[in-house]
Amino acid sequence: MRHRKRCLATAVAIAGASAFVGGPALADTGPDAGDIRDRVLAIPGISLIEEKPAENGDRFFLLEFTQPVDHRDPDGETFQQRVSLLHTDEERPTVFWTGGYWINTRPAYSEPTRLLGGNEVGMEHRFFMESVPSEDDWSTLDIWQAASDQHRVHEALDDIYAEEWIASGRSKGGMMATYYRYYFPQDTAGAVAYVAPSNTNRDDTRAYDDFLNTVGTPECRAALEDLEREALLRRDEMVGLHTAWAEENGATFETVGSADASFESGPAMLRWAFWQTSTTADCADIPETTSSTQEIYDYLAATTGFGSDQELSASAPYYYQAATQLGNPVYSIDHIDDLVRYPEQLYSAAFVPDHIELPEFNNREIISIDRWVRAKGSRLLFVNGENDPWSAKPFTVGPGDRDAYVLTAPDANHVQTSIGALAPDDRELATGELREWAGLGTEG
Repeated sequence: MRHRKRCLATAVAIAGASAFVGGPALADTGPDAGDIRDRVLAIPGISLIEEKPAENGDRFFLLEFTQPVDHRDPDGETFQQRVSLLHTDEERPTVFWTGGYWINTRPAYSEPTRLLGGNEVGMEHRFFMESVPSEDDWSTLDIWQAASDQHRVHEALDDIYAEEWIASGRSKGGMMATYYRYYFPQDTAGAVAYVAPSNTNRDDTRAYDDFLNTVGTPECRAALEDLEREALLRRDEMVGLHTAWAEENGATFETVGSADASFESGPAMLRWAFWQTSTTADCADIPETTSSTQEIYDYLAATTGFGSDQELSASAPYYYQAATQLGNPVYSIDHIDDLVRYPEQLYSAAFVPDHIELPEFNNREIISIDRWVRAKGSRLLFVNGENDPWSAKPFTVGPGDRDAYVLTAPDANHVQTSIGALAPDDRELATGELREWAGLGTEG
């Protein structure tokens, strides 16, 4: 079993947060305390939103958990954070799965949960959807606060789910799993991060440029670049279609400033969006530059979307985090540079609502975590996709880390990447390590 004593480096910063939890150790949550629903709801700060059945008699609970707005002020204001619990058996390991955005309100089993036959806890990231500490003050939206949210959820549930915990997540959720492992290493026995980027220098475009200049076939890359340029050359017609769409659907453009700026975000991001979710087989669907304006517009709308307020609102907290701490991917657009009117949209700050105060970009913590992974990280598994643009700036492991791996799924994009998509030897390694960390032994 893992040690339960918090490491000294984080003890001072979160002593108050632990005190805020207070009651879980005193609640009657032992193995013979009754039905799992009653035991979970006996934990102070937890309330039930709804319960749903899951597979094979498993049970799914959508919960609210009272969290401090600022973990440095645990006695201050609070907010309600949505948490999910997929209960299989308290004698099994538990996967703490984070999506990095909103929560899945229906039963769903992540790959690590299925591989371990375990329980799964999910958490909606602060400031997304229903888990909003403040509508106007986003100053507590940072990676330490989010990791501290996870720590308190773990503290609350760990008396019931006392077997090993594994942190995991995809994309931004994989970044969260890594950060959580960094700040609170004693909470988990390991972390599995899928397609999680580590962008320590957002202005260094070389890695992303190399990816976009080599992925797929030359013909497909040329088709995407040509279509981006053709769309911008037809700007007047395109903006006319976009304005008509906005009027029909009640869309507005206050964040980016105009329908013109909103439209431009589509072609400017096409290459990235295409490779994120598509494959070389989809290259045949890219419209020719001789296609109608409507056909090109519809393709952009389906592939990238545009920067209307309604499209941006759900992800606005991500844009804030990318603008203040995480760093968004930036890549060269030389082939359309002469047609771009809003170069500021290369940076995510352009997509944050105007009423939100943006502090200066500061990624010192991101750099520190990246160095920790390479120098001291332990029990870390990074699963990347060969054809995923986000994987172009991955976490890397070094001689100082222990039991840490970076594996790449051949030909996989951002959504296809999984342990199951790895080459056979890598798949066996990843599955064996995950099971060993979870206390199950390497053989399934």
